[in-house]
Amino acid sequence: MITTLFPRVSILLGLLFLPYGTPAFYRANALLNSNEKQSTHYEVSYPEPVSLSNSFLLVALEQYLGRDILNNLQSPDFKLISGGRRPLILKDPSGLVHKSAEITIGWKKEPLQPTRNHERQVIGPFASFESANRISTVLRDQGIEAVVAHPLDWEVWLPNEIQLPKEINVIQFQEKVSTQIKPVLKLNNGNFLLAGSIEINAPDGLRLNGGLYKGPFILQPDAYGSWTFIEKVLLEKYLLGVVPHEIGPNAPASALASQAVLARTWALANANRFEVDGYHLCSNTQCQVYKDPEKASIEVSKAIDKTAGKILTWKGKPISAVYHATNGGVMAEVSEAWAIESVPYLQTNLDGSKRWTRQFSIPLSDRSEIQKLLSQRDGAYGNNHYLFRWKRKVSSEELQKALLSVRSDFGLPKSVSVIQRGPSGRVVALKIVGNRNQTPIVLKRDSIRRILTILPSTLFVINELKEGGWQFSGGGFGHGAGLSQAGAIDLALRGWTTQQILKHYYPGTTYESLR
Repeated sequence: MITTLFPRVSILLGLLFLPYGTPAFYRANALLNSNEKQSTHYEVSYPEPVSLSNSFLLVALEQYLGRDILNNLQSPDFKLISGGRRPLILKDPSGLVHKSAEITIGWKKEPLQPTRNHERQVIGPFASFESANRISTVLRDQGIEAVVAHPLDWEVWLPNEIQLPKEINVIQFQEKVSTQIKPVLKLNNGNFLLAGSIEINAPDGLRLNGGLYKGPFILQPDAYGSWTFIEKVLLEKYLLGVVPHEIGPNAPASALASQAVLARTWALANANRFEVDGYHLCSNTQCQVYKDPEKASIEVSKAIDKTAGKILTWKGKPISAVYHATNGGVMAEVSEAWAIESVPYLQTNLDGSKRWTRQFSIPLSDRSEIQKLLSQRDGAYGNNHYLFRWKRKVSSEELQKALLSVRSDFGLPKSVSVIQRGPSGRVVALKIVGNRNQTPIVLKRDSIRRILTILPSTLFVINELKEGGWQFSGGGFGHGAGLSQAGAIDLALRGWTTQQILKHYYPGTTYESLR
């Protein structure tokens, strides 16, 4: 049966920027045999939801292992080293057990029987999980099977039989899978092929990327045919590896505690982020940065213990606890950052003392008002951050290079202009015209900073330079929605409590224990 979507999906997708072209990840289509098993992707068991009865998170420490072999390239070995004298213990479902202080795992392409067909429609790529998840949620609300995936960029996958509106930019994907990537245990006396998901225990911890992790660990396949190395870690211990790397270990106590509450809330609200790959969260900037929890200071531990189990909720559910480095003096509405619906607790507000808020009015839609705000800093919270104010010069050649991922044949840019701003003055749509009489490129919301990585935020004005190119003059670092970490540190130094800081940045939310 063919399912037709309601117009709401088409309207919503019109808000998004869908880059031109097909990602390199998609390989040439193969002739498909109707007798072969069909699915949209490599199927992986979903992780158990995080709850009071199951407070373990599955966090990916290394992703996409062995992927190079899919493209007929050599994939580097994966090496594991014990953190002490006791050996690591590796077990696979076939009964193989190996103990050693160092374990080396290689990768091998093996025949797959029976072969499989992967067929799907792909919407995207998107600049963020938030934007992709919004589309996926709309589809699922209409009873349509859709998943968010992250093979290279964020995408939404759905079956081929779904009939989408013609104006939606969809990539049709077909793939015949006759081989699979398998991990190989490399030993001096030979190599041993490993089967299924692999358990690794580390009695003295495991050294990886300069850190020490206690585990236990799992090596398992993902939705793309590659493998993921995962740590199973308690939620509260996970925070030890997040809080100091997000706000800094030397932040004052109430700022650390605020970050702990937000990191806990964010983890719970986003535990479905990598559901399609069989785990909850990653450890890089696509999630919350998670590093060696053993290095957490006493102050960080106290902040986490003080707020144990505490989260922010809205209507009984964990909020979208987004945060960033500094907002430049004005908070963003969440829809300025991502193509998602507005929420009452993430609205535009001036972030400063009365002296600061009396100088400006919301919305900041006039260029002269934005320039006035960007020319000042006294009275704004967190104004000592090094990116509270910034300037960036970009030449036509640099801009053209940055746009290669959007349109590889785009000419040398000759004009850059803001065509839409949000209520905080942030750029929601940026238009770039080339010298080849082509259709202009329009970057929207999170795509702006994803493509133009030189820009710390979207709160800026543009001036064309006489010598060529453009100067972006802006404020803030990050999307600007929710808590400003620099602002939270400033408020903590002024004597504000954790709950006062959280109420300031997320008005109307409830500070309560995890249900």
